Amino acid sequence: QVQLVESGGGLVQAGASLRLSCAASGRTLSGYVVGWFRQAPGKEREFLSSLNWSSGTTDYVASVKGRFTISRDNAKNTVNLQMNSLKPEDTAVYYCAARSMWTITPTKYDYWGQGTQVTVSS
Repeated sequence: QVQLVESGGGLVQAGASLRLSCAASGRTLSGYVVGWFRQAPGKEREFLSSLNWSSGTTDYVASVKGRFTISRDNAKNTVNLQMNSLKPEDTAVYYCAARSMWTITPTKYDYWGQGTQVTVSS
């Protein structure tokens, strides 16, 4: 079992940056793919980025490529999402999730955090 806890959300103005963290416990993230997702009110949960812990391979959805960067901290068993040039449309609850194989489909992820709210004001 893997337990995930997100942190780092908050209220910022457009153009600002935030760094989200996804801390894992229960076991190491080695062998897992960790994905970041977000869900805005009235919208479906959408894939943003993923990191294959073992290979280091990363993926991004087009809407955040160049603005968001996913990374890992081996010592802390944590995956981070650096978000720059934030826009009001980035407002959502942000979640991290883990599974053993790569996919962008949220329902196929096995482990989820509780989410962290990001609000970007204009």
